[in-house]
Amino acid sequence: MATIEDFKNIEMKIGTILVAEYIEGADKLLRLEVDFGPKEKRSDMEAEAAIEGERDIRQILSGIREYYSPEQLIGEQCPFVTNLEPRTLRGLVSNGMILAVKSPDGGAILLHPERPTEAGSMLS
Repeated sequence: MATIEDFKNIEMKIGTILVAEYIEGADKLLRLEVDFGPKEKRSDMEAEAAIEGERDIRQILSGIREYYSPEQLIGEQCPFVTNLEPRTLRGLVSNGMILAVKSPDGGAILLHPERPTEAGSMLS
């Protein structure tokens, strides 16, 4: 069983999907490019290297191809887990995970904010 401390360690943010495309040879995966708002400066070195206005755009691979076409996803806002270790699938690195609900028929239903919000907004 997870504790509240375990849950506090999970970083979840709203991301805006900028790019969604099929991955050649993958029947379940889609490649997403997701905007998580202004890039955060996590250290002094990053603060010096950061460019003003630079966005935190990440590649995320998701097994939702059976349920969504790329065209349906572009511009959508969804919650993502953003502090997972990167994972390589089909030779591509995924830097997060989209959150979805498993439907009664075994499909996936994406979650969305009730109204548009800033990319990078934290879930709480």
